[in-house]
Order: sequence, then C-alpha cells, then structure tokens
Amino acid sequence: MSETTSVRPIRTFHPRRGRMSTRHAAATAEMWPAYGLTVVDGDRTPLDLTVLFGRDAPRILEIGFGMGDATAAMAAADRDRDYLAVEVHTPGIGNLLALVRDLGLANVRVAHGDAMQLVHRLAPGSLDAVHVFFPDPWPKVRHHKRRLIQPGNVALLREVVRPGGVVHCATDWPEYAAAMTDALAGDPGLVEVPGTDPAVVRMGEQSRGGGPALASRPVTRFERRGMDAGRPIVDLVFRRR
Repeated sequence: MSETTSVRPIRTFHPRRGRMSTRHAAATAEMWPAYGLTVVDGDRTPLDLTVLFGRDAPRILEIGFGMGDATAAMAAADRDRDYLAVEVHTPGIGNLLALVRDLGLANVRVAHGDAMQLVHRLAPGSLDAVHVFFPDPWPKVRHHKRRLIQPGNVALLREVVRPGGVVHCATDWPEYAAAMTDALAGDPGLVEVPGTDPAVVRMGEQSRGGGPALASRPVTRFERRGMDAGRPIVDLVFRRR
C-alpha cells in the first residue's frame, strides 16, 4: 500500500444517470464518437480545443446545462462561437446530442463528467466565457461546501478565461446569489459588469474586438420553475481584468 493516500475532490453535483428515452439513446450512439468527451477524474492531459472543434474560434464553457435546450438555442443563434457543454445527467446529454443533430450544430461539443475536472485540462486564457446557469444551490448549511461557485473554484474559472472575457452565473436562490456575489466580487482578477438585470440582459460576453456584445440568454427549465415559484432571478456577470 502506498504511504500517500489520495483525497477525492468534493463533488458539486449529485452523480445520477437516469433513464434515457429511445430518441436520446439513439442520438448518443450516433453523435457521441464525433461530439462527445468523457471527463476522467484525475486526468490532467491538456485539452486542445482547436483540435476538439476543428477550428480556432471564440469558445464558451457551459457548466451544468441540464437538458441542453438553452445551450442548443444559444449555439444555434451564435454559430461563430464554439460551446463546450459539460453535464453529469445522462438524459440531458442525450437530449443535447439530439438537438445538436437535429439543428446541425457543428459548434457544440458535449462532455460527461465533473466540470471542475474538465477545467483543470484547459489552458489559461483559452475561453471567452464561462456560463454557470442555475447550479445546485445546496441549501443546507452542511452542504454549502459542495457549491460550485466558491472562491477556490472561481479562481480556477477566472484563469481559463482570457483577459476581457467573462464569468456569467445565474441563480434563483437568493442566499446562494449573495454567496456567489461575495465569491466573484472577492476575486481580485474579476470586476463586475454593470447593468446585468436579468429582465434586460441575459448574456454579457465580450467580443474579441472590444466592448460588450449583449445577447439574449434563453430561459432555462430550472429558471422557469423558479419564476413559477416566485423566486427572483439573479444574473451575475464578471469580467476578467
């Protein structure tokens, strides 16, 4: 036995598979070889995004895309950018792959596994934006350590975003929104982008050419549930200095 014992990272998600529909299973079988990426715990092999997408373009990392409807809509309306979308829920992966196939989206790649493990494989400054829309709020105090948006993870996300790029988070959980704000505002390499009222601005990336290119962020399924329950939607957009 080795004298050194490895410490497993704290999971920020529930590892769950779920049952795939016939459509989702068929899309996964068809599309995964060309569009899928398996995230292996502990793998630190650098990921070449130019090879992965087959071109050099602005890139966005989508963490926790749920069923993928919002990701597909953004990618379809924004085909000059590449979207690397990572999720652990297999029915969602199947649904996004079906949408990629049906909409003919060459600018999407779908990763299965722990998002922060994937982030460790990305080169510094290789992304134009990171999106974290409606992550698990882990509302119980004893589970707060599992939240994705906390100082250590924010520092890692900031490093893989180019100067001038953004980290964009959204939540419908007020207490988590406050914690997110503290974590993002407390990072010395980030500055808040003003005017991110979710009713007006849904996405606040910056183009490579300079100023902010504001576009619409589709309403996600989790967001709709929060709105139906009367919870306020908070969008937080921070730019890397």
